[in-house]
Amino acid sequence: MKTRTEVALTGTGLAVAGLTAADELLGARREGGFDPTKALVGRDLRHKDRATRLALRAVEPALRDADLLDQDDALTVSPDAIAVVVSSNLGNLDSVCRMADLIAEETVEALNPLVLPQTSSNVIAGAVAIRYGLRGPNLTLCNGETGGLDAVHWAHTLIAAGRAQVAVVVGVEPADGVVAKFVGAGVVDGAVALVLEDASAGRGARPRAVLKGYGYGVDRDAVIAKALDRAEPGLWLTNDDAPAAGLSDVDRFDLEARLGRCSGALGVLQCAAAAAHLDQDPARPALATITGADETAALLLAAPVR
Repeated sequence: MKTRTEVALTGTGLAVAGLTAADELLGARREGGFDPTKALVGRDLRHKDRATRLALRAVEPALRDADLLDQDDALTVSPDAIAVVVSSNLGNLDSVCRMADLIAEETVEALNPLVLPQTSSNVIAGAVAIRYGLRGPNLTLCNGETGGLDAVHWAHTLIAAGRAQVAVVVGVEPADGVVAKFVGAGVVDGAVALVLEDASAGRGARPRAVLKGYGYGVDRDAVIAKALDRAEPGLWLTNDDAPAAGLSDVDRFDLEARLGRCSGALGVLQCAAAAAHLDQDPARPALATITGADETAALLLAAPVR
């Protein structure tokens, strides 16, 4: 029987207002955190929607954290071996609405074909790939609340299937007037990026965490039990208050209570927070769970074996 490919998390990057690094997701914030009013401008970001700009600002520190960029900003791994997986439910809503309004007001003849690609839900993943020349598989998940953990799982699947050696996973949601009009206020305005890779590749990057059990389904308790596989976590990252068997004494942390509604970015943020937790407490794994309207996703992350 083929063993499950071990995938390591080797880099994290954040573009969330006021934050500088993943450990601040769980603890006190430092001075000089990410400032979107200054960071989301520049020639490299012109004509891009807010979600894409946030994603690009999160990906660069993640690549550097994983030593995937050298001193000349060249990739240290073949670009053909690097996949991009994005989770976002609201990502380019502003672009889609802008195009719809233009059609309603002036008909389709007013559309500029050069900006039509911005209405694709995959525009964020495409922009990341173009910016860094990444030529591996490229996809976006718009899968509701569980999308972030699902994206991490699909990145793992691409690596396990040999389709990629490395995967850049991005969770991003923008907060602007369009988003507020559709879903209300209180949505996080930010992005998080992870670098995942085959732990057996021997590239020399420092593993921050390894992905263990994953579960997805409508039976919350069964999903959590599958992800845990009898492990005893020290941190439970969750978006609901309901109890679960065997987890009554585990420290719980709700990132949405700290950041606001995270939608498709939540699971990726949870994994970044789990890596920060394992830096400080490697003996106790971290469980990330997201309960949506009809389904639950769960992922266990553990410290690598030194």
